[in-house]
Formats: sequence, C-alpha cells, structure tokens
Amino acid sequence: MVGGSVVGDATKTISHIRPIDEAGENDLTFIAGEKYFKMLNTTRAAAILVPPGLTAPGRNLIVVADPYVAFAKLLSVFYPVDHGPAGIHPDAIIEEGASVSPEATVMPRVFIGRGANIEKGAVIYPGVFVGRGAGIGEDSILYANVSVYHGCIIGKRVILHSGVVIGADGFGFAAPGEANDKIPQVGIVQIDDDVELGANTTVDRATLGRTWIQRNVKVDNFVQIAHNVVIGENTAIAAQTGISGSTKVGRGVMIGGKVGIVGHISIGDGVRIAAGSNIHKDVPAGMVGGGTPFLPYKEWLLVELGKTKLPEIRAQLKKLIKQVEQLEIKIGKTGDYQP
Repeated sequence: MVGGSVVGDATKTISHIRPIDEAGENDLTFIAGEKYFKMLNTTRAAAILVPPGLTAPGRNLIVVADPYVAFAKLLSVFYPVDHGPAGIHPDAIIEEGASVSPEATVMPRVFIGRGANIEKGAVIYPGVFVGRGAGIGEDSILYANVSVYHGCIIGKRVILHSGVVIGADGFGFAAPGEANDKIPQVGIVQIDDDVELGANTTVDRATLGRTWIQRNVKVDNFVQIAHNVVIGENTAIAAQTGISGSTKVGRGVMIGGKVGIVGHISIGDGVRIAAGSNIHKDVPAGMVGGGTPFLPYKEWLLVELGKTKLPEIRAQLKKLIKQVEQLEIKIGKTGDYQP
C-alpha cells in the first residue's frame, strides 16, 4: 500500500493507527521528525513507519520514503468514510432535464436544477443546491448546505465542505461609492480534479470567462476567492485569506492564514507567504517572505525584530532629545560650544 519495506516481524497484525505515545501492541504509528526518534525506545506500537536510515533493534519497522505521506494514505484505508448506499432519496428535488447517475448518492432535501449533471460516485449531502447546468464530477463529495450556482463545473474527487458557495456573483460595480451600478457577472467557476475547499469558503463566478481552481489545490475554511482569480495546481491556502479579483496565483504556492492579496497581480510558482501578510504587487516565483508590505524573508525578519526593540529605541531617543535640549540651553547662555 505504501511502497515500504519491513524490518522485523512481517506477520504482525495491525488493527488501528494511533499516535506514537498512545499506540498499543496492535497499533501502527509513525515517526516523521527527529524530535520523535527517542520515542522509538518507549512506544508500545506493533509497527512504526520510519524514514530510510533509521534503525531500532527489536522493533518492527516499515521503512518508507515519507512516513507522514504513508500515514495519510493508511488513514483512509483503516478509517473509510461511510456515505451510505448509492441512490436518490425520494425527498430530493430534481428538475426535469437534470442527469443524475444511479451510482451517485443523493440525500434528502437536495435540489438539482435543470440541465445539471451528477456523475457516478458523487455524494450529495442534505441541503445542497446544484444550479441549472452545473456539473459535479465522479466521486466528488458535497457536504451539507453547499451551494453550486448555475453553470459551474466541479471536477472529479473534489471535496466541498459544509457551507461552501461556488459561483456567487463577483464583487463588480461601476462608479463604486457613488452609483454602485452592478456589473452582471456572466462567467463561471471551474474547479478541477482533487481540489478540497474548507467550510464556508467562497469562490465567486467570473465577470466574463472563468474563475479557475486548478488540480489538487487545497483551501482551508473561510477563504474568499474573487472573480476571475486563477489558482495554480498543488497550491495550499490557509484560513481567512482573501484574494481579490483577476489575481493569478501560480503552482505550488503556500499562503498562510489571514493573508490579503489585492487584485490584478501575479504570484509566481512556489512562493511562500507568511500568515498575516498583505500583498500589493507582483511576487516573483520562488520568493519566501511576509509582512505588510510584503518583504523577502530576511528583510521581514529584521523588520519584525526591529518592532520588538521599539520601546528601547523610544527610550533612547527621548534621552538623546533631552541631552540635545540641555546642550542648546547651555550654548544659548554662554554663546560658546565646548564638545
């Protein structure tokens, strides 16, 4: 299952997966960092997923390239989610002209609009709204109270957690702050395969064309993705981040929590953005940094370090000002300056 090799007793039976300090004689555990190496000698686990080069005489080891990745794969094997039997519940509302695979699972109080397409293996939880002409790909899961507006496209194996809204109007108004004339948002949202969006995240439809979340993007809870944004594949975005309209985020980008990104800029491939940062201009590929304004990593650390010294600097400055004032008074009285 994980492409590993066994060192020790290969016949040992595994019943559960548990943390290394809680694992018992029938449990599998893992070690992913050096600080846990010492626990090899104290854990009661039946077997341990370990990286190459790690030895522990008398222990049953499964040597894998990345123990954490192997652990993640095995969790889904040991603890599969039961979504119930396939089929369409009689309390679901499906408009004429919608296509729903008999191999999909459609639960009570689901609404599926005319022209929508639900493919095999899809799981649609209660309270989900699928608008007219929308598409839900194979084996995708839409948890309770997800809304997919008209015309939006959801790929295969996509997970949308409760409260996600796909395809609400982008925030587009002419003469903002004055007439606030609404600009019709006539594009769509396209979400590619293997994307996961956390609870209450929103992805707005495009003004024209598409807002596009590419393959294997992972997004946390309470994230706002505005109209015509493009998120490159394998990117990960933490909670409470907001990305303004028409911004392009590259591949493999990591964005910390509570980051704000203005519109119409580009974030290059492989960029790393620290939590709480605000991005106001293009960021070149591979850059690591943080802060407001966004700075390269070392500069950002110096700025943050400087902030902690502000009280000391302020006290020194007040002392210097007082010394200068006293010197000026002395010069004023004597008319003479003696350094």
